[in-house]
Amino acid sequence: MMNLGLKLLNFTNTVPLPKSHFNSISLFSVSTVPRKPFFAGRPFIYRSLQVLSVMDNAGGIPTKDFAVGVDASAEEEYASVSKLLQEFTDIPTIDKAWTIKSETEDVSRAMFLIGQPNMLSNKRRKSILSSHIFWKSNNSVSFHWAPFPVEMTGVSTMVPSPSGSKLLVVRNPEGDSPTHFEIWGPSGVNKEFTISRSIHGSVYSDGWFEGISWDLDENHIAYVAEEPELPKPTFSNNIGYKKEGTTDKDSGSWKGQGFWEEGWGESYAGKRQPALFVIDVNSGEVRAVKEVGRELSVGQVAWAPTTEGQQYLVFVGWPSHSRKLGIKYCYNRPCALYAVKAPFFGLEASLTGRGKEAEDSLIINLTPSISSAFFPHFSPDGKFLVFLSAKSSVDSWAHSATDSLHKIQWPSTGKLDARNLKVIDVVSVVMCPEDGLFPGLYCSKFLNRPWLSDGNTMVLSSVWGSTQAILSVNISSGQVSRISPDTSKSSWDVLALDGDNIIAVCSSPVELPTIKYGSLIGKISEDAKWSWLDISCPLSKCFEKTSSLLRSLQFDIMKIPVRDVSENSTRGASKPFEAIYVSSKSKSEKSKLDPLIVILHGGPHSVSLSSFTKPSAFLASLGYNLLIVNYR
Repeated sequence: MMNLGLKLLNFTNTVPLPKSHFNSISLFSVSTVPRKPFFAGRPFIYRSLQVLSVMDNAGGIPTKDFAVGVDASAEEEYASVSKLLQEFTDIPTIDKAWTIKSETEDVSRAMFLIGQPNMLSNKRRKSILSSHIFWKSNNSVSFHWAPFPVEMTGVSTMVPSPSGSKLLVVRNPEGDSPTHFEIWGPSGVNKEFTISRSIHGSVYSDGWFEGISWDLDENHIAYVAEEPELPKPTFSNNIGYKKEGTTDKDSGSWKGQGFWEEGWGESYAGKRQPALFVIDVNSGEVRAVKEVGRELSVGQVAWAPTTEGQQYLVFVGWPSHSRKLGIKYCYNRPCALYAVKAPFFGLEASLTGRGKEAEDSLIINLTPSISSAFFPHFSPDGKFLVFLSAKSSVDSWAHSATDSLHKIQWPSTGKLDARNLKVIDVVSVVMCPEDGLFPGLYCSKFLNRPWLSDGNTMVLSSVWGSTQAILSVNISSGQVSRISPDTSKSSWDVLALDGDNIIAVCSSPVELPTIKYGSLIGKISEDAKWSWLDISCPLSKCFEKTSSLLRSLQFDIMKIPVRDVSENSTRGASKPFEAIYVSSKSKSEKSKLDPLIVILHGGPHSVSLSSFTKPSAFLASLGYNLLIVNYR
């Protein structure tokens, strides 16, 4: 698990709590009432806090604080809690999924990317678990799983081609080693290419700057990688700065550090500026898209439809000289969609004259009228470019305000003129939603292929109050429909589409992530009904102890009214806010109430979802009640 700080305030018996290995949470205002012991012989919070302190030392030598005055029962308790912590740590996550159609209509194949911490190497282990999906005559579905997952050692990312006949595997070695591209087919590796560091550095695979896109012919892949290292100035003992380059072995000379450049911070610390490249998967030749200068940091590239021999790449560009730190979690950074001619295409046309070549090399801003545009996706018929916008965040400087969805009609001639491109609103910002109705879009990702078969309906995940829901959006009418069950208080996330069916993952604070299969009842329409099936997965069968502990817990989403509302307050300020309350199913005597941990999210423009998280589930399993507050 990752480093994180647990912060406990307002104790009567306060024990300093060291940094633990959790996702980032802060714990405040812990009750001092004696708790119901999870293990025998532990009547007070003081000892339970000692147990939590051992998390950093699980499996190691006890610290001096615990070496003195610790009886045998306490040591046994520490060992039990340490073992329980390890079991929670080992719970895998389902990060991604892909579906591939087979030659048989009632059979499809699915691949699931599984993540699991590797405590010994302090890294995250990745593996692929495969399954065949069979449709039966009674309209039921059956998943036939592979007996074991296959670990993807050293793999940074993988992307299937549109047809599913090829698979790109990218390996970003550490240090100065080159990046490796592998093109897999059904029988194994078909092609393998080594990309020198002089061409580019590591491929971005973080989910934000990341952009890996196959063209429809599956001969080229556009992607985002670190730009090659800029040359460093050379100095000599005799003449100072040398205009000519020199080798590191030259005596009496050395290389400087070059100009300092601000990075994007957080998980991008130490990474060079993201740049755009295209590789020919048949020859292995890599070409940089040189028309995109260093004024833009690029990401999320997509291939535009091919028209009259013209082939464009569409990508997101962030100004490189604007404020950078915080981009991964703050959506108030201005960005726009750009189009540029793709390398390897239209070479004959560009040789007809320098004027034509200069015209083709232009980079075109597709969204100059809007302050934010990202997640570009073309409709299946190629008529519309659909994208998400955080303009309400950029314009207000709120870190994460409500998103909006827009589209641009793509010219059928392929001749782009920004003056003729109009941004059309599909889903506008919801300022103050009515109770129980659509609250607006809050999306952190799109599927690579989010379209149902009608070509007009997108499927996506979006925050809905304290939950995450699966929605469908008709880009023609702008109608938004909730696909996941209205009555569910759990959080749902779409993983992939299987034709007009949905593979999703569902979890709650007291339920491990489980796979759900959503089947469309009838035809695609704005009021379509969906049937959800529980899918038995090997991952959920391996953690019976943690599952049994979680079955003794319950949760609810509470609505807390706002007191003393001012007459000058906005309409939204008077609405109740929500909190997720996790407790034991068994009733406690009033004199022996379980202690309460209040968890506050960061932000302020953030939310804690009713999904499964290891830190919260572990603390609840120890006997703590949790109050996870979604304040405004």
